[in-house]
Parts: sequence; structure tokens; C-alpha cells
Amino acid sequence: MTVFVLVPGAWKGAWAYEHVVPLLERAGHTAHALTLTGLRPDDEPAVVATAGLDTHASDVLRLLDRTGATGVTLVGHSYAGLVVAAAADRAAGRVARLVHLDAYVPDDGDSCWSSTNAHFREVFAAGAADTGYSVAPPGHRGDPRRRPHPLASFLQTVRLTGAHARVPRREFVYCAGWEDRTPFTGLRDRLLTDPGWRVHTLPTGHDAMREDPEAVAALLLDAGKGDGPTLRSDRIPVRR
Repeated sequence: MTVFVLVPGAWKGAWAYEHVVPLLERAGHTAHALTLTGLRPDDEPAVVATAGLDTHASDVLRLLDRTGATGVTLVGHSYAGLVVAAAADRAAGRVARLVHLDAYVPDDGDSCWSSTNAHFREVFAAGAADTGYSVAPPGHRGDPRRRPHPLASFLQTVRLTGAHARVPRREFVYCAGWEDRTPFTGLRDRLLTDPGWRVHTLPTGHDAMREDPEAVAALLLDAGKGDGPTLRSDRIPVRR
């Protein structure tokens, strides 16, 4: 049995994985989806204003402490790529697999702001104009459950000792269905040449968990072959 810890990206909560969790559980595994501090419906403005990247990494570590889980598969979508990297770096070997699901893969000193593209920096700045501390969800379409995201977490730099790079299996999933706006194409190209990473491709848009939860679950349930990291690019078909 594998323990999966699923961390949502910006503006989302645990419900982002609501269609993936049952598929993992049906296969006999345990899945915990998180709602990060500042994204909960009852969080006070002061909580939102002070929630940074360290806060969110601590959310993950508290879950690991509470459950006593080891050999964890830690999944981060989008912004949460920074969160899972920071958490894995501090998890004292409890993480066996890191999956960056169309997500940032930071180096020490990076932030979401520094890692993203000009389009999303404009989204962050415009979304924070009303409060100065939280970023409103972009656009008028999409899931109505999205919530304002703590601005500090986009700006805070990640602190990494290098322990996260010793996680036995590290994977990056590139969602190819939004290539006009994605900030991850260069990252995908770089990781394809790095033997420490497995690289997969999904033909979905950014919200792969909603567009094709079956494909996401199938990728997560793939235990892989061989003892060490291998280089590969797997295109997973969308299931209609």
C-alpha cells in the first residue's frame, strides 16, 4: 500500500483532487488531499495575510507527523511544486517519490514569482490590487470554489538544503494542452536531459485532475520499473 499526499495549486483546496482520490483508494492505497493554510473557507484575513511558502510546507509536514506515514508519494500541482520540494527537503527521508504535476521545480532561492512567466506575474499583481495580501482567482470562468490565494506564498523564496534531490524517484508531468500560456515548457525541456528525473506528458490543460482524473490516477499508480531513476517521456492519452 502506498500513501499519497496530494497538494493543490494556487486558489484551490483538497477538492481539486476529489475525482482522483477515490481512484487511488479503489486500488487499495491511502490518499490525503490537503487544503493549505489561507485557502480554508474559515481562515481569517490575518491568517491569509501571513501564510507563506514555509507555512504551506509545514502543512504537509504536520500531515506526515500526524499520520506517521513513510515511503510517501508526494504530489504537488502548479504552485505546490515549490511546497512539495520544501516539504520533502525537511521530511527526513519519509518521502519516496515526488511528483510535480505541471508544477514548478525550484532550486534553492527560487520563488513562484521568480519561476513563472510574465503572464502569471501580471495575474498575481492584478489579483492582489484589492487587498494587497491575497490574490483573487483569475478570470470569471473555472471552478467557483476557487479562493483568494496568499500573496506572500508566491513571493517567498524556497530554502532547500539538497535533501529533496535525494528522494529516490522524482517525476515531472507536463500538461501539453495549454501551450499558449504554460510557464513549464522550458522546465520540461531541461528535465528531459536530466537523468535524475522521469518526464511524462499529458495532453490535457493545466487542471489535469479535473479534465482527466483517470489518466492522473493511472500515472500515479504506475510504480515504474527498475531500481534507479530513468529518463523517459510518456504521453498518457486522455480518456473520454
